[in-house]
Amino acid sequence: MGKTIAEKILSKKSGLDAKADDIVVANLDFVMGQDGTSPLAINAFEEMGGRKAFDSQKVAMVIDHSSPSPLEGVSALHHKMRMFADRHQIKFYDIGEGVCHQLIPEQGHVGPGSLVIGADSHTCTYGAINAFATGVGSTDLAAAIISGQLWFKVPPTIKFQLNGQLPPGVFSKDLILYLIGDVTADGATYMAAEYVGEAISALSVEARFTISNMAIEMGAKVGLMEADDKTTKWVREHSTLTFEPVFSDPDAEYAMIKEYDVSRLEPQVAKPHQVDNVAPLSQVAGTEIQQCVIGTCTNGRLEDLRIAAQILEGRKVHPRTRLIVAPASRRVFLDAMQEGIIRTLVEAGAVLVTPGCGPCVGTHNGVPSDGENVMATSNRNFRGRMGNNKAFIYLGSPASVAAAAVAGQISDPREYLRQVK
Repeated sequence: MGKTIAEKILSKKSGLDAKADDIVVANLDFVMGQDGTSPLAINAFEEMGGRKAFDSQKVAMVIDHSSPSPLEGVSALHHKMRMFADRHQIKFYDIGEGVCHQLIPEQGHVGPGSLVIGADSHTCTYGAINAFATGVGSTDLAAAIISGQLWFKVPPTIKFQLNGQLPPGVFSKDLILYLIGDVTADGATYMAAEYVGEAISALSVEARFTISNMAIEMGAKVGLMEADDKTTKWVREHSTLTFEPVFSDPDAEYAMIKEYDVSRLEPQVAKPHQVDNVAPLSQVAGTEIQQCVIGTCTNGRLEDLRIAAQILEGRKVHPRTRLIVAPASRRVFLDAMQEGIIRTLVEAGAVLVTPGCGPCVGTHNGVPSDGENVMATSNRNFRGRMGNNKAFIYLGSPASVAAAAVAGQISDPREYLRQVK
């Protein structure tokens, strides 16, 4: 019997003939922590008697969740991270560099076949470039910084066969929301989600990141895709790593195979307060929106900002709606400036915040008021996610959020995109 991508990567990194449900100890290619988890990892590192990082070139820490610091206590945690990174000579991305899940692939730390952990649940993002990447807790992060290894239970794989191509005005965010709504928030718990088919092949690498990013929202441990020519081209433009793409065998054993035809998909929205509470956008059209957010590790990339700018160009944000934009990284911010995208967004009435997580995490940069409806490109809409448990968060694509910003209510982005043409 053949193997899946997940089984192959964990077999290679552990030196064992690993199959689903086996327990392995595997060698890691990269380790990452962010400012919400790294201080606890540093404490655990010291309690474990850690003296140095296993490989300073394979460890990074990122300040992105509370960037810049909103509080004195947070500033102390950031200082703790800076001192640790300096002492152990690990890679450090300070305020304004961007979201960890944009930076790690963008800065060339990950490639096809890599085994990566991050003390953040959305580390699964890197599966879009054929890496086994998954989130861990702070204690596991500390142990990995010391040893360069971690134990894994090899996940069984659920295969998503995505046929057809997305219609105009429907994006990868709509697709992954639809899949989460179908599978439910725990329908793929501790499984590897493997996304294949014509619909995936047609997407840019940036759009694929959006799908892998939200694998955790269906409970999956990783969100894997095969490496094609687009993947290898993108990775070579961003990294000097030597890599070897990994493919599932034709006779690989899957826990489940789900097949879809996406050619008739329409824009989707996740309604409060669960990510799997998904409906066609048409069912919630007209819902008044007080705040819109474009950005985060899900949809803050250049392609996302470009799509939003297509809708906002020559238009204004509704007077009763706020639009906050957080580029995913400094590089994205600069590229968007060079293209004129930032000017378009600002002229429309958008407010730009520091490259990073922005309002998503709820520490600052746009906490909504009681009873307000928020439309965001982020990946979670749990009660209190953006810092107020009396607010209501709707999730959609950058196009859907931009359309809501202009209309002041949830609106079909396809109408605005048709007018652009």
